[in-house]
Amino acid sequence: MVALFHLSPVLLVTAMLVVLRRPPVHAAIAGSLLVVVLWLAGAADAWHLGSMVAAAKDTAVLFASTAFVIVPGLAFVIYIERLGINLAVSQWVRSLGLRRGDQVAFIVLGLAPLLEAMTGFGVSLIATVPLLLSLFERKVALRMALAGMAIMPWGTLGLASVIGASLAHLDVTALASTSALTSAPVFLALSAMSLFLAGVREPRQWTALGAFWLLFVGVLYGASRWLGPEVAGVAAGLVTAAAVLCAGLWRLHRSDGERSAVQWPRQAWPYLALIVCIVALKTLWTLTAWQDLWVVQGAQVSWKPLASPGLALLLLLVWLGVHTRDSQRRAASDVSVPAALAARAKRPLLTIFFFLAMSQMMVKAGFLAGLMQLLAGLSPAAATSLVALLGALSGYMTGSNVGGNAIFMPAIAMLPEPSRLLLAAVQNSAAGHAALGSLSIVMLILGLAKTQATEESELVRFGFALACLNTALVALGAALLSGWLG
Repeated sequence: MVALFHLSPVLLVTAMLVVLRRPPVHAAIAGSLLVVVLWLAGAADAWHLGSMVAAAKDTAVLFASTAFVIVPGLAFVIYIERLGINLAVSQWVRSLGLRRGDQVAFIVLGLAPLLEAMTGFGVSLIATVPLLLSLFERKVALRMALAGMAIMPWGTLGLASVIGASLAHLDVTALASTSALTSAPVFLALSAMSLFLAGVREPRQWTALGAFWLLFVGVLYGASRWLGPEVAGVAAGLVTAAAVLCAGLWRLHRSDGERSAVQWPRQAWPYLALIVCIVALKTLWTLTAWQDLWVVQGAQVSWKPLASPGLALLLLLVWLGVHTRDSQRRAASDVSVPAALAARAKRPLLTIFFFLAMSQMMVKAGFLAGLMQLLAGLSPAAATSLVALLGALSGYMTGSNVGGNAIFMPAIAMLPEPSRLLLAAVQNSAAGHAALGSLSIVMLILGLAKTQATEESELVRFGFALACLNTALVALGAALLSGWLG
């Protein structure tokens, strides 16, 4: 009963989002205010100025590390939309002439994860929704678009894993690589679902999908482990897309020897430039350790701005600003980039700030001690299932992997060392897959596809079913991983 009372801010957030259907930012503000009221009323640990200052410092550090990626990330999104880059990419894929199974694997395990990992915020849908609508029947295309989004929680250069590792006091590469394994069943199930929806029944194409899934998981795990989550999603999507493309074009070449060589669309150079910039900075960090020159220290968390992927985005934005200066002058009637950025960034930043504030105050005031004791008293299987459920709930409610991690990851940080990594990975995976099938993503797909009311209700139900399926698959993946590790 005490644990439920201490979790009342989370229950309030849930009620506002699910029952009252209020925007996430309103729910986050209400949850934060309830924590303050309960703390001052003595419902948890005694209120101390030092505890409040510690909560404020950690909230500020975590928010700064998040905003340093989100703001330039959204600016990058605005530039690529105005340059028509995603349209050029979708037209290029249509021109390849791949067989249906290769098209599904290329989009769901390659192109969509690649674009989403570099940008986040559902930007990959701008390319994949028109592309899928041109390749498949409308109902199938919309469901494949949602399945393709829900497959990849490594958006915004692995930001959620970085923040989650800070909240759980874990090594970021360990959390990201373990999350790749707990998410592996989701990758397989959703890509197989997409292949089935596309009407592919040939055993050879299903076997090929299995091979591409193994490649995707292997690259994602390896890159997360040895390079970091910032480049893991990009590497997995890029390598898998290249493998599908090579295999598909090799088959086409055997039947049509005169087929011309395939070239990446010239308009899409900013994506390649971002990859080069991230890899170059990663190499520089490895050789010089210059990221350690500037460390922003909170009470219990720290942030290295020079190690943030936001730095790569800022460098690319300077390049884009110079490169597109003339075109921006010609399009003077358009809303300026700063104005468009302010309009887009305000709501997600406010939402994440208040969720971070709520979680840090709950930690410092002892609100999560009851949940920690509950998890510590459960069997490993029961604890894994409960964390998967809580993670999916937090991700689906907030529509954000970062926001979902901010709610429950601090409780996992209090658990003993042996169980903390696996449960943190379950939280990270479950929140990410649920967030990418949430109502905000569904609404984005509906807007891009100009759907009817009947299609909206069907896709909302399908998205909720995906979130439930993904939660069960993450719990299954964690159980298999736990048994394998002994």
